[in-house]
Amino acid sequence: MNMAEPARGRLYRPRNNRWIAGVCSGLALRFGLSPNLVRLLFVLSCLLPGPQVLIYILLWIILPSE
Repeated sequence: MNMAEPARGRLYRPRNNRWIAGVCSGLALRFGLSPNLVRLLFVLSCLLPGPQVLIYILLWIILPSE
């Protein structure tokens, strides 16, 4: 693996490409998706009832920063 290439197997909050806490960016890196796509899906999911914001805050607390 190239050192410039992010580790796809690890789930963490990257220091760059953050908007709020880096949770969506970390999930996008982990699953090989675009960070903007994950952000859009999160915002759209907030229109539905459920604990999305609480899960985001929990991941913000639990996930280590890069």
